[in-house]
Amino acid sequence: MSSGLPLLSLALLTGVLLVGGLVWASRRLLGRPVGTVRTGVGALLAFSLSSVLAEQMRRESPGLYLALTVACAVLITMTFIVIAEALVPTGSLPHPSEIVRSAIRRVSRSRRYYQITRIAVRHGLGPALRGRRGRTPHARSLRLALQEAGVTFVKFGQVLSTRRDLLSPAFLDELSHLQDKVEPASSAEIEQVLTEELGGSPHAVFAEFDRTPLAAASIGQVHRARLHSGAEVVVKVQRPGIRPLVERDLDIVERLAATLQQRTRWGRAFGAVELARGFAAALLEELDFRVEARNMTTVAAAQPALRVPGLHEELTTERVLVQEWLDGVPLSKAEPIIAEHGLDRAKLARDLLAGLLTQIMRDGTFHADPHPGNILLLRDGTLALLDFGSVGRLDGQLRASLEHLLVAVGRNDPAAMSDALLEIVTHPEQLDRPSLERALGQFTARHLNAGPAPAMDMFTDLFRLVAAYDLAVHPEIAAVFRALATLEGTLTRLDPSFDLFAEAQEHASGQFTERLHPSSLREALADETLNLLPVLRRLPRRLDRITHSLERGRLSVNVRLFADDRDRHLVTTLLHQTLLTVLGATAAVVAALLLGTAGGPQVTPSVSLFQLMGYALFGIGSVLILRVLFTIFRHP
Repeated sequence: MSSGLPLLSLALLTGVLLVGGLVWASRRLLGRPVGTVRTGVGALLAFSLSSVLAEQMRRESPGLYLALTVACAVLITMTFIVIAEALVPTGSLPHPSEIVRSAIRRVSRSRRYYQITRIAVRHGLGPALRGRRGRTPHARSLRLALQEAGVTFVKFGQVLSTRRDLLSPAFLDELSHLQDKVEPASSAEIEQVLTEELGGSPHAVFAEFDRTPLAAASIGQVHRARLHSGAEVVVKVQRPGIRPLVERDLDIVERLAATLQQRTRWGRAFGAVELARGFAAALLEELDFRVEARNMTTVAAAQPALRVPGLHEELTTERVLVQEWLDGVPLSKAEPIIAEHGLDRAKLARDLLAGLLTQIMRDGTFHADPHPGNILLLRDGTLALLDFGSVGRLDGQLRASLEHLLVAVGRNDPAAMSDALLEIVTHPEQLDRPSLERALGQFTARHLNAGPAPAMDMFTDLFRLVAAYDLAVHPEIAAVFRALATLEGTLTRLDPSFDLFAEAQEHASGQFTERLHPSSLREALADETLNLLPVLRRLPRRLDRITHSLERGRLSVNVRLFADDRDRHLVTTLLHQTLLTVLGATAAVVAALLLGTAGGPQVTPSVSLFQLMGYALFGIGSVLILRVLFTIFRHP
């Protein structure tokens, strides 16, 4: 028994070395990286089959038997890898560890999915989810279901409540009542988060810390505190354990959106998948308070019209945000102060709109959720913005296009409106431009020539017009319209007679006119001249060289083929593959001829030299052809 163990160990070691050698040789001959699992499986298969194929040589020539066994093993391994790559390309199957993690996530998601489905069915939304015709979900049922489903679905309902281009007034009104009605996290949980993020207990980091929150929402809650320097601050703390719950629910939201878009007509009309993806991206940003901190810094540096709380960057992390305490009240509760101090409501409304429009039209980063709770009226009568978790961003081209649209509306020019509108939307190739211009003319006549109209109604009609012509609004522009629609309710609270669209149009015209002012034109011309100055300095010398060459008849054009490395690599790869294919096919043809040739010196009683050379060339040709096939099947 004791002598058998070393023999077994030696056999196992020999087998491992042989398999390892086959793996190494196959990878080298194929010339591209191959996964360990499929190479190992191919080597084990080759190890068991190659000796059977070469069994005839065992008695005639042990040396030839060994060589033939190794050659067969390598060819079998390579053939298995090529077939596996053709049937199951690399990367199409997850790693085993990923399969285990995916199974765990799937179980958790299935449990939550079942819970959400039960909530939907209990509130009568089952037929709508199954896509039955004629069944439209009831607005109140949808609100109750979203409220019961938790934080992610409440946030999603709040986003839907601003989409007047998608939902009817009944749904918009019902979903607007969705609130983050959650109990505050315990002081022990909040202190644990603060300790983990700030490296010390809140009582050590702050001179004073009020355990009772000022406000509590689904993502975080706010506490008042005082720094050791004496500065009063607001500490926003993320609720413990909220991120994994939100990420799990976002995955479910996207899957539900895909199901609705596939099964229901109203889901396809909404663009449910794109809507869910945009919501997921925004909510994940909201979970990182460092993003909010950057938004605050950007807006504060860009425009001073609206106050932005100062940020304490040294105390701000992914789950904690510390900002300046501002002495004021939310605009939703500011009626007594406005009346007591006799503040000019129209001026407050104009300042608020001007500040937001400056963010949108000039700076490109703007507050995307300016509802009355996020706007603070300070004791000195100025306005401040709070909660920068949701912001919009516009590049220079979109800002200019939006400005052109507002100016065209002011001039009542349907053709210019059509041109400007097509700059901020994606349109089909077969677009009826004259029909679109007529529709825009009717839009302006209905909303602008008949006196002031509510901005929300205008935005709703504009989005309906866009949908009627299969135009897709960029998400950034949709965020602008949602922000303005949200702001209208705030502005009318301040001044019921305030005309948002007229003021926005005047603001855009003012900016456009300002750029046409002589001083602005001089500045623009000076900037362009500075950019062109290096080119202008070199231009006379270059013109002199060109004319001198023309005069002497020496002007020539030098075109370099394959100057780009990528072009050279492509051509080289094609030549290599062609050459390998030709060599492999030639070797296979010569091998067939040699194997069919009788006579010649005998190497063994049953194998001649011609046959041995044929087998060798057949192996070489097989290797070359397998390498070419593997390169073809292997995805780049």
